[in-house]
Amino acid sequence: MNIALRQLKVFVTVAQELTITAAAEKLFLSKPAVSMALSELEKQLGHKLFDRNNNRLLINEQGKRLLPLADELLARSQDIEQLFNQEGPITGKLKIGSSDTVGNQVTPFLLRDFRQESGHCDQSLFIANTAQICHMLAEFELDIGLVEGKVQTDNLTVIPWLGDEMVVACHPEHPLAQHHTLTLAELEHSQWILREPGSGTREFFLSRLAPRLEHWRQAFELNNTEAIINCAAAGLGITCLSRRAVDHAVMDGRLVILELPLDMQRQYWLLLHQEKYQSPLLKLFVSFCQQWQLER
Repeated sequence: MNIALRQLKVFVTVAQELTITAAAEKLFLSKPAVSMALSELEKQLGHKLFDRNNNRLLINEQGKRLLPLADELLARSQDIEQLFNQEGPITGKLKIGSSDTVGNQVTPFLLRDFRQESGHCDQSLFIANTAQICHMLAEFELDIGLVEGKVQTDNLTVIPWLGDEMVVACHPEHPLAQHHTLTLAELEHSQWILREPGSGTREFFLSRLAPRLEHWRQAFELNNTEAIINCAAAGLGITCLSRRAVDHAVMDGRLVILELPLDMQRQYWLLLHQEKYQSPLLKLFVSFCQQWQLER
């Protein structure tokens, strides 16, 4: 059996893109070339790796067994290719996924410090909600995830990271803002501006605040934190967000934070696929994240 790295690259890309057309575009190959490489690999292995459903290819159990091994071989080959192309011991590209709050408020400064200390500058950053970051890690599209949402999945290693504080905020002239201190009962019948399902911020509201309220209404559901801040600043409702996210709006006088008799602390997490090959670069970044946490 003589499996080529080219075949494994095609296999991994098809697994991530789900169609021959999308994989061909990403690989800058023709569709016949992608189909042929995949067929050759399946013939050599003696197993189909995908279930065909119209034009979509859904990875099957045999394919899922191969995916982490293929990802590791491609990562190791990249390490070899770049071994003599970059000064210093750290080579390769690091693919980082961050959920919205972490990605906008924390990760840019983490990467700044990592680049200064390590000299490594080849990283990509993808920002989405926690559910999407978990999905991309499961498909080996990312190397590491930095998220604030609750994660319940068997194939990811979940490592506690930074702490965070959530707050309830509203326009300075909102009726609730006129109270020096509030009880949770005074939040009843409020209009809430919330993140979308799959967001760690929404999950916090639904698990920590909503069960303590008998009557609440969602006024808006948005997938962008800054849009939520602007809606709250426009007086369209109240919101529950990270203090890190709203601090600038509070300093500008557009929002005020409501003091509540409730523990509003939450946890950020580092996520790694349990079968992901941990290159020297990935190990260094994980170690740096953990040390960076201690310095905050």
